[in-house]
Amino acid sequence: MIGDYTYVEFSSILAMQGFAGLSLFSVFVLMALGLAIIFGQMGVINMAHGEFMILGAYVTYFCSLFFQEYLPSLFGIYFFIAMILAFFVSGALGVVVEWLMIRHLYKRPLDTLLATWGLSLILQQFYRSVFGAREVGVTLPDWLLGSISLTDIIDVPINGLFVMAITLTITLGVAFIMYKSTWGKQIRAVVQNRTMAGAVGINTKMVDRMTYGLGCGIAGVAGSAFTMIGSTGPTAGQLYIVDTFLVVVFGGAASLLGTIASAFTISQAQSTMEFFMSGSTAKVLTLLTVVGILMLRPQGLFTLKIRR
Repeated sequence: MIGDYTYVEFSSILAMQGFAGLSLFSVFVLMALGLAIIFGQMGVINMAHGEFMILGAYVTYFCSLFFQEYLPSLFGIYFFIAMILAFFVSGALGVVVEWLMIRHLYKRPLDTLLATWGLSLILQQFYRSVFGAREVGVTLPDWLLGSISLTDIIDVPINGLFVMAITLTITLGVAFIMYKSTWGKQIRAVVQNRTMAGAVGINTKMVDRMTYGLGCGIAGVAGSAFTMIGSTGPTAGQLYIVDTFLVVVFGGAASLLGTIASAFTISQAQSTMEFFMSGSTAKVLTLLTVVGILMLRPQGLFTLKIRR
């Protein structure tokens, strides 16, 4: 016996909470990937990142309504189209924001924090005025409903497996872009030495703009995934922005591996502790633990070695 639970019950609880943690891990990774690109690669503190995620969630919601009303025969595949649209709509808004505001604030991180915080309030009010204050939820296709029984007492939701598959695909895609593509090499060149990168012919302003758009587009995909595990509202993005920044800082800015490791650690810790105590207490304990580790290792779990 462990407390009031038998060993079998306790093991099953850990397994179920572990899978719930993987679903949270998937959203954390998708959110943190975009934020790591913007913050780690560009040094911009984007407090409006959660609102880009919610924009992707609203795009997914309206796609589900459109397919239900006008293309019911294709409703089973609407989610794939919604994710693509969420990426491009959120990415396009990111490109516009970078051109109108962010490009004037580079090398002024506190100014970007204040400016993007103001942008987040503007977007929240815009969503509230256009879409309403009421939270909404999407209708999932039949093939995403139900669960897979691993044992007599452990069931794994199919939509959770789908979200994890999306996360794996996006993560591999980002890794390919950053480390194998020409654009990724340009991004890393600009990060290491902006002046020299410009001297060899790289359009640093365009690299900045498209990088910011990529980060915001990935946040839009995170919003699509978010609709499977929660309802969408104008302020829902603020529930994840602090945790996402925590993931990026704890993992090490600009480190893809660190972002993934940090997201897994924090999501599993929160999910497991939330079963045995309140959600707020679990968040506080997780935060205190991360802060304690960062005091010993302020550069995060992983760092990139850059010759300066």
